[in-house]
Amino acid sequence: MIFPMQINTHYAYPSLDNRIGLYYRSHSNSDNSLHDQQQHLTESPSYSLADSNLQNQTSNSHTIIETETKVSLKPPFIKRILIVDDNPDVTLTFKAGLDGIYYGDGDKKKRFEVYVYNCPLFVLTQFKPNYYDLLLTDIYMPNMNGFQLCEKILELDANIRVCFMTALEVNIQALREVYPNVSFGCFIEKPVSIKYLIQRVSAELD
Repeated sequence: MIFPMQINTHYAYPSLDNRIGLYYRSHSNSDNSLHDQQQHLTESPSYSLADSNLQNQTSNSHTIIETETKVSLKPPFIKRILIVDDNPDVTLTFKAGLDGIYYGDGDKKKRFEVYVYNCPLFVLTQFKPNYYDLLLTDIYMPNMNGFQLCEKILELDANIRVCFMTALEVNIQALREVYPNVSFGCFIEKPVSIKYLIQRVSAELD
């Protein structure tokens, strides 16, 4: 009697190959011996042991994969910076210089994650409270200046820190009278080097 050749579909499972081999060899005997072989195969302790080993190997593989996944999903200590400037060249340059930069030492290393916008009104529609660590905004922008933007954002997130940027001179005392709820502790004059920007931003965040 010729049996269909389906053995190749089982080559990935050695324990099943042994079982199939026993089954095909049993066809050379009588129908009764075939029944006995099949019954013996079902009750065979060696097959149960092979199945157990296969299950253990599979279980171990799942454990290794789960462990590696948990390790890889552990996020680094990220500091998110929101940069707003109506000049696209400025936001592009600052993002290229800051995004992905690590600062700090040893276990306290932190990484910048930078988000940039060129329209302060659009920022307010997209702003996520308790998401950003620092707002770095230009002062003189159309439709809404940096101080007005700061006031609006502080209403949404009182914990965010703020740094102002400008290429012009400002009268801080006069500004305090106009914007009493805004802190003027961090001012950065443009143009500014990326090295100084990293130092100033990291100091403000720490």
